[in-house]
Amino acid sequence: MIRGIAEITCDRFSEKEQIKIAIRVPRDISLKIRVNGEDIITTLCTPMNLDHLVIGFLYTEGMISELKDIIEMKVSEEEGLADVKLKSERESRKLGEVKSALTVSAAEILSLIKEFLKEMQLQSLSGGVHASALCDPGRVLVVAEDIGRHNTLDKIQGECMLKGIATKDRLLLTTARFSPQMLLKAARMEIPVVVSRHPPPLSSISLARELGITLVGHRWEDHLLVYTHAERISAEGGNGDEGIR
Repeated sequence: MIRGIAEITCDRFSEKEQIKIAIRVPRDISLKIRVNGEDIITTLCTPMNLDHLVIGFLYTEGMISELKDIIEMKVSEEEGLADVKLKSERESRKLGEVKSALTVSAAEILSLIKEFLKEMQLQSLSGGVHASALCDPGRVLVVAEDIGRHNTLDKIQGECMLKGIATKDRLLLTTARFSPQMLLKAARMEIPVVVSRHPPPLSSISLARELGITLVGHRWEDHLLVYTHAERISAEGGNGDEGIR
């Protein structure tokens, strides 16, 4: 069984009967991140790839710019603690507009979504988790799942830093609604195109426009809704002659 999954027994009711059944549910733990002796945040997360989560959080929150900024890091699932020592006092890195020449077709995005859906392990086993994926126009590169939607982006960033995978000029797909905080994380990752299965709130649309990010909504059908910076999306190569509807 995958570590992020637990098996429990519950009661299933119908109009006619009540029976005991075994089901799978996502596991979660409380993890405190401590930096240079200061408690920064306590987050609920899925206990998988916690090192990815911590490193990615430090990066997307502007506390580090490379792995060398971390002197020491100890992550204990049992204690629910990630104790990190950085080279110097925390200084948030400045966040600028995402500039990118990346272009991608609607057909490529729809194909990536299909591939992404197949990569979701926890979601297929138990449900109850969010998933995000870093992609090139032609393939899915990294997938992360967690009960926390923001955690999925941090896990992707952390894994990419450890494996030397660049996030710049790539796409980010997620099952979650893109909150303003997620957009800020995407901007720090220098990702120009983000795709969600849910329509975004107005605050996210306004922020994406300001950050220079192409914000795309998709309802798992056969079309996309592009809310900002549509110049990066092309209808060429789409299904049929209608393009993006």
